[in-house]
Amino acid sequence: MPDIRPDDESYWSTIRAQYTRSPDFINLENGYFGMPADPVRAALRRYQDEVDRENAFFLRTRWPARLARVKALLAGFTGVAPDELLITRSAVESMNILLQGYPFEAGDAILMARHDYDSSHDIVRMLAERKGLTVVQVDVPYDLEDEDAIAALYADAITPRTRVLLLTHLVHRTGRIMPVARLAALARAHGIDPIVDGAHALAQIEFTIPQLGTQFAAFNLHKWVGAPLGTGLLYIARERIADIAPLYGDVTFARTDIDKLGHVGTVPPAPIMAIEDALAFHAAMGGKAKEARLRWLARRWMDQVRDLPGVRVFTPRDPNLHGALGAFGIAGIPAAEVVRRLMEEHRIFTVIRKFGGTEIVRVTPHLYNGPEDLDALAAAIRQWAPPR
Repeated sequence: MPDIRPDDESYWSTIRAQYTRSPDFINLENGYFGMPADPVRAALRRYQDEVDRENAFFLRTRWPARLARVKALLAGFTGVAPDELLITRSAVESMNILLQGYPFEAGDAILMARHDYDSSHDIVRMLAERKGLTVVQVDVPYDLEDEDAIAALYADAITPRTRVLLLTHLVHRTGRIMPVARLAALARAHGIDPIVDGAHALAQIEFTIPQLGTQFAAFNLHKWVGAPLGTGLLYIARERIADIAPLYGDVTFARTDIDKLGHVGTVPPAPIMAIEDALAFHAAMGGKAKEARLRWLARRWMDQVRDLPGVRVFTPRDPNLHGALGAFGIAGIPAAEVVRRLMEEHRIFTVIRKFGGTEIVRVTPHLYNGPEDLDALAAAIRQWAPPR
């Protein structure tokens, strides 16, 4: 595949043309879930028709082979074995399965960061109360780019009772890419299990699971992979599957079979089958080209406003430390007011996130956004920025 420049609008316009988006507003809140491309949406409809038409015959005779094919494709995409993967409904479900099934003992400690996902905080707090665990949190400043300093923050927080280190790969609040492989190595050196939350990372940035250095990881497929809503992924290294107890009742599968963790009843096959089409769409442009384009779109607005007086961009300046997702704030204007005015005055949809005690505005372009969308955002921010 020839190199595709991130600013080659003649190429990326062909990608944009394969998405059908609302004409009523500019959507810059694609971090919640990613819009499937039109070929994926068309495939989803075909698959749903097939399932509905054949009914139980499909589920009992065709579904096992179709599911096996999707898992094999996901294995090739992520760089691990099919029997180390479980398709779930979301990264949150994957994280619940992992953390609630982990063999904690009373007095164990979980080390995590304040920037980790809200639902992960909820799971950990619930487990701490139920099982008598200790929760230790590190606070990584949004503008701390020194990996040595970040590793030192985590190292200083490790105690003799630390059993698990929860690591977010790409922070959903600011878009910062964390040095997960280095932090996972730090954990392993202390006999601690790293568990990686890769909800926003998979297919937004290019990597394979073995590069993370973890035996446990949770992902979404309905964000940057572009699969239909309600598809997630769980990875457990083969030799550790037996250590995780099922969250959902099951006495059918062997302790070493990852399917013991997925006994949730009848699942809708069509969204899972459409994962194949999402992976094909991703592969057609290439992960590296996609990552570069998403990063270029993010830089398009950030570079225009980062140095404006009264504007704070909470995403690292180093382009290697972020993907599509970014966040900002304007002095003197609450984030909720910024979000409201962007939508009402400019028809630009964004969302509020909390970063510590501060509310910030998160901006997440997608492949169907063009430079004019980000220029419109930057123009609105310049309009509201305090004068010099």
